Amino acid sequence: MRYQDLLGELSGDGGGVHDWALGVLGDIALGRSDVAAVRHPLGFLCLPLERSGESGVCVHIWSAALRHARSTTSQVHCHSWDLVSHVLYGQVRNVHAVVTDVAEGATHRVFEVASAPDGDVIRPTGRTVRYATGRVELFGPGETYTLGAGSFHSSVIPEDGEAATVALGRSRPGRGDLSLGPLTTRLHHIRRERCDARETARAAELARRNLWTSNTPGS
Repeated sequence: MRYQDLLGELSGDGGGVHDWALGVLGDIALGRSDVAAVRHPLGFLCLPLERSGESGVCVHIWSAALRHARSTTSQVHCHSWDLVSHVLYGQVRNVHAVVTDVAEGATHRVFEVASAPDGDVIRPTGRTVRYATGRVELFGPGETYTLGAGSFHSSVIPEDGEAATVALGRSRPGRGDLSLGPLTTRLHHIRRERCDARETARAAELARRNLWTSNTPGS
């Protein structure tokens, strides 16, 4: 299934997404796919499955068993695209951010994130803000949530547990990818590290097993 197929499935009961994900993860685990996992600075491994025009599909995997990249700003960010996120297994907290523009008493600076094939350029802006935690939503297996472009939030995995989501994105013209970070952080570049075939297969197999187990009666 591609973006539009998955979006249609999720607008119903979403039951077909589970079997689709098992198949996709199984193919990657067995080396029948050229997908390479990427260590994302927001703490998960990303399996990029589709990028077509303004839309894209990825599987995001959080696990203490997988090495992940570290953020140079913070986990609080906003996308240039609308997000539809479906939890395959585990739990995900979608933590909304309350961001107030201020000149005095700021807690964070806003950074522009410009992505390219070799990584991200993190550029400080003149915009300073005061950050506070807003509404916190908890989603479990089989649940779906949406987030519009430009909404600051963070995705938190409770107690550093195991979780995976299918993330669907559709770009919105005129929007930028932004992150909140320390007031004094300067312009810098970070490289997105691609996993080799062996580690990609290991991550996919771990996710496939967790997904299978989480949907097995009596597990």
